[in-house]
Amino acid sequence: MAQSGNIVSRQQWGAAAPKKKETLKGSAQRVVIHHTAQPACKDQKECMKRLVSIQRTHMTERGFDDIGYNFLVGGDGAVYEGRGWGVVGAHAKGNNHDSLGIAFIGNFKEDTPSREAMSSVKGLLETGARQGHLSPQYAVSGHRDVGQTECPGAKLQSQLPELRK
Repeated sequence: MAQSGNIVSRQQWGAAAPKKKETLKGSAQRVVIHHTAQPACKDQKECMKRLVSIQRTHMTERGFDDIGYNFLVGGDGAVYEGRGWGVVGAHAKGNNHDSLGIAFIGNFKEDTPSREAMSSVKGLLETGARQGHLSPQYAVSGHRDVGQTECPGAKLQSQLPELRK
C-alpha cells in the first residue's frame, strides 16, 4: 500500500484537502521532532484512523489549515505524508518557516520509540537532504527545545542524537 520511499500518501490515508498551503522558501534548515501524545498505533489501518482524527482536531479545534506536521511515523515504521515536503507546517510556533515537523505517533514520556520508527525517520531525513528538501547541514531538535512543552517526551528526546548525522 505504501508508495515509493515507503511514504503513505495523503490520498491513501484519507486526508481532507488543506484550506490553504504555504510553500517554504528554499530547503528546510532544521527538523523539529514531536510526539502526538496519544496511544501508539502498530499497523497501517490503526495509524490511518489516527491521522484522520489528528487532522480533524488540528483543522476544527485548533483552526489550522491542515494537519500540523509535515510527516508522521507509526510504531511499525510506516511514514505518513502530512503536509509533505516544501510546505510550511503548524507544529512549533515561531519555528515553522524554516523547519520540517515530524511527529512520532504515540506518547513517549514513558514509551521508547520503536527501532523501526527511528530507522524510518532517519531514512526520511537522508532522502530529504538528498532530494534538496532539507539542507545537508540540517539540525534536529525536539519540540521542547524550541517551545514551552514536554513534547516529544523524555524517551524520544533522549533518542534524538540517533537522528542527527
